[in-house]
Amino acid sequence: MFWTPELAAYLEDAPFPATKEELIDYANRTGCPQQVIDNLMEIEDEEALIMGIEDLWPEYEEMSSEDYFYNDDEEEQYA
Repeated sequence: MFWTPELAAYLEDAPFPATKEELIDYANRTGCPQQVIDNLMEIEDEEALIMGIEDLWPEYEEMSSEDYFYNDDEEEQYA
């Protein structure tokens, strides 16, 4: 599995807790990038209940979206 903050952000509104199949269905319905779907397909335990993105990518909880996403407000400050 290869996660980035941008890819993980696609699952922030997912219906957690969810199974692997429910997350794949959500990703398909919401137009997630193929890499998100590929990552979800790599989950080994078909029946496990996934409580949040942190269950898939433990480091996600340590990251702040402000540190990794482009912020339009910052650009306006320097214009």
